[in-house]
This record gives sequence, structure tokens and C-alpha cells, in this order.
Amino acid sequence: MDLSKLNYLAILVAALAAFVAGAIWFGPKTFFPVWWKAMGKTEDQQPGDNMGNMGVVFGLTALGQLVMSTTVAIVLELTEMVQGSISIADGALVGLILGIGLAAASSLSHRLFAGQGIKVWIIEVASDVLNITILGIILAAWR
Repeated sequence: MDLSKLNYLAILVAALAAFVAGAIWFGPKTFFPVWWKAMGKTEDQQPGDNMGNMGVVFGLTALGQLVMSTTVAIVLELTEMVQGSISIADGALVGLILGIGLAAASSLSHRLFAGQGIKVWIIEVASDVLNITILGIILAAWR
């Protein structure tokens, strides 16, 4: 596989789109209050209190989106090698499958063993699945 074939601008744009979608998902008017309460946190506590710097939290989150975007781009490249071509629907399906099959499945035990429960997992994983599906759509559209 030739990684020089990857569209790095598309990877960057897709990562940015997923980052923005995640910010909207966990916004103060959307799922953040419910998620925060389900995590057992109070309104007095702030995200990143144990990190010391929200810049680090957002920076690492953006880096994570970039890694996921690159990974989805590689999977789409492999899919195209097998199929001969891919459509936007293929990109969405690849994103959905990776979101459910890897992100959702792997994080379930983390949340349960951490004692955070199903509600936290559902809120987090729904965002992950949506974001990875967005990555697939954007990356397939730019092929």
C-alpha cells in the first residue's frame, strides 16, 4: 500500500469536521450536562481539573481525531483496492462499521470496569460512531 496516495488535506478537513461535531455533541446545550452528571460529577467540578490545562485536553483530542481520520483514510484506501472504487455510501458504511465494531466495542468494558455505566458509554459511543461515520463520508467524497 502506498501511503502517498492518501489525500492529506481531506484527512485534515475530516478530522476538523469530526472535532467540531464532537464539540457540538458535548456542548453545554446538548449532551454535556447529562454526560457530566452520569459521570458522577457536580456542577462545581470542571472538565480537565485533573489535567491542569484545557489546552492539553483539546490538543490531545484534536490529535486523536487526526489519528482516527488517517486510519479511516487507510481503511478506505484498502477498500478501494479490493472493490476498485468507493462511493460516499461506502465511506459512511466503513465509518459506521469501524465506529460500532471498534470504538463502541472496545470502550464498553472501559466504562463498565470504571464504574461509569451504560449511560456514559451510550453518550460517548454515539458521538464516536457519528464522528467516525463523518470521517468516512468526507474521506470517501474526496477520493
